[in-house]
Parts: sequence; structure tokens; C-alpha cells
Amino acid sequence: MTYCLAIRVNAGLVLCSDSRTNAGVDNMNAYSKMHRFAWMGQRYFTLLSSGNLATTQAVIKKLHGDVKQGAVPNLQSVTCMQEAVDYVGMTNTLVQRQQSERDTAHTNFEASFILGGQIFGQKPEIFMIYPQGNYIHESHEHPFLQIGESKYGKPILDRVITPTIDLERAARCALVSMNSTMRSNATVGPPVELLIHRRNTFDEGIFLHLGDDDSFFQALSQRWNEGLVLALENLPRFSWEDAGENTHTGGQIYPFPPNP
Repeated sequence: MTYCLAIRVNAGLVLCSDSRTNAGVDNMNAYSKMHRFAWMGQRYFTLLSSGNLATTQAVIKKLHGDVKQGAVPNLQSVTCMQEAVDYVGMTNTLVQRQQSERDTAHTNFEASFILGGQIFGQKPEIFMIYPQGNYIHESHEHPFLQIGESKYGKPILDRVITPTIDLERAARCALVSMNSTMRSNATVGPPVELLIHRRNTFDEGIFLHLGDDDSFFQALSQRWNEGLVLALENLPRFSWEDAGENTHTGGQIYPFPPNP
């Protein structure tokens, strides 16, 4: 399986992905799901991928090939993020159709992507691209997008991520979201890739490749675990706890209803 997420805040973009792919419990592999395209001082795009590996690899290969061959459109020729996401969506559906035409085993060739980037003179944006080629962008209330195993890492994003949070905090939140997913789902695993793009800085960004034995990632995981235990201990106590186990000093306790 996969877990990828992208966060857009006022200061820029944060993108994060795991690297585990599997075709059963005895066939686990690691492939990067973060694909970067950058033209210094002009534009950058990052594509996070989920789904059929043959499809995602073919899509990325075509995106690179279209730039080399000068095909129109390509990621270097598009004039806005809207054109870029339209182009990637069409490429995705084209590749899926080509794969399906050669298939005789009813294989599922669907793939989903998150596209994040910025073109000079425009704002940074993120989009989620569905297998059918259509797409959505993030909302102001929840300025992030996820693909793959999203449910385990979503609660921390819902509580913490706002447009005004700074990039470093957003990046730590992304890693906590990834760590929570890895703890709950064995099909999501390292290495973890993290990319931070500061708004209006048209370079390759700050990139981290974090293996399972990375000291920073281990320390972040341990500190988060300790923080959760501490937060639990600091929650308001039940009214009877401080007064003794058998004494009730406040609040309303209701008995179980009688059996019918």
C-alpha cells in the first residue's frame, strides 16, 4: 500500500511519502513515490504516486520524455498549475488505457497522484489527481491532501495544520502523520521522503531521505510517543478519582437501565 501527503501553507509546500510496495506479504520492495521536476528560477513540480507501480512508472517516464522531446504540452511548457494538472491527469488516463489494452488478466492499472508546485509569478498549489484524470485541490479549512492509507495519519493533520503554520512545524506534523500510519499499517514503510519548498524559492527545495534507522526520525517517533502518554496523564480526571475509589463527589452517574 502507500501513504503520501502534501500540505500547502502560506509559507510554501511540504510533501511526504513512504516507499513500500508489496504484492503480498512475501514480496515487499521499496520504490520512491516522490518524483521531482525543477527548472531553477522558473518552476518546480513534485508528483507523489499511489497505485499500480507499472502505471506510475510509465506516467513518470512519459512526463520526462515529453520534456526531452519538446512535446506540447509538457511540464516545462505549461503556463499555469491548472494546465499542469490537466496534462498529468490526461497522461495518467492514457497510460492506464494502454496498459489495459495489453492485459488479459483483468489487472487493476489504476493510479492516483498528488501534484504540488509553483510557477514563477504565481502561487504554490497542490492537487489530487484521481485515476479517471479528474482532480481536486485542498480546502482552506484543511490545507492538505492525502492518497493511500490516509485514515491513520489524518487526525493529527486535522488538529494542527492551518494556513498560517510555519513550514518546519508543518513538516514535523507530516512526519508524525507518516509515523502514525507506519505504526498502524505494515504495508506503509520506510524510507520516508520529505520535501520542503519555501514559497517563491525556485530551487530543488530541502529534501530528506529517512530510513528506519535514521536517528532524527527515531527521536521524533519516541518524543511523539512520550508526548501522547503525557497528554493522556494531563487529561481532566473523573470526579471520583481524587476523592477515593468508592466516593462520588460531583457530576451525575447514571445506573445501567434494567433488563427488559
